[in-house]
Amino acid sequence: MLGLIDFAPDFGPMKALLLIDIQNDFVPGGRLAVPGGDAIIPLVNSLQTKFDLVVASQDWHPAGHLSFASSHPGRAPFEQIDLHGLPQTLWPDHCVQETPGAALHPALDTRRVEAIFRKGMAPDIDSYSAFFDNGHRKATGLTAYLRGRGVTDVYLAGLAGDFCVYFSALDALAAGFTTHVVTDATRAISDDGFRAALADMETKGAHLVLSSDLVADPGALLN
Repeated sequence: MLGLIDFAPDFGPMKALLLIDIQNDFVPGGRLAVPGGDAIIPLVNSLQTKFDLVVASQDWHPAGHLSFASSHPGRAPFEQIDLHGLPQTLWPDHCVQETPGAALHPALDTRRVEAIFRKGMAPDIDSYSAFFDNGHRKATGLTAYLRGRGVTDVYLAGLAGDFCVYFSALDALAAGFTTHVVTDATRAISDDGFRAALADMETKGAHLVLSSDLVADPGALLN
């Protein structure tokens, strides 16, 4: 009699698409607009059917968050300060809970998004990564969720490439996921910052890929 193991299917690697912060405040017209941020939406919509799992992250700040320049009298957006022992860029108020700017962009197809992980909710610490706050003091639960679903490979797309996508990719690598960044399906605040982020991610083991390759080549996600 054959054992059950003889019938166990080999499903291969489980791949997840992580959509990072594709929100109204991060696209042109938003309070912290990323140049060309809305241009990635058709790309990420077309990518979703190629993945076993699609997950999104969402900046979700309380009003008066300490990463906001408005919370520091005399300070201006994009100044650098020390915030409880961590370097902090001061931002314009953005993605405030329950405001239109915090909503996922209406053109983003969310029908295949199985879970949304909110971040930046603690008022005294920022959270660029979809996995942890900036001090790695608290996890969002994304790592455990992906492991619970058997995910081995993650593909990141979204906003902004030099901050939230970048730090999410670093945490994905540190967690042991095979990490891919879909470079044309992300946009950055700074071109120079994005080039530096891409180089650092690649040095640390991330794979840089194009959405066109993933959509056009059915085998691209099987390697």
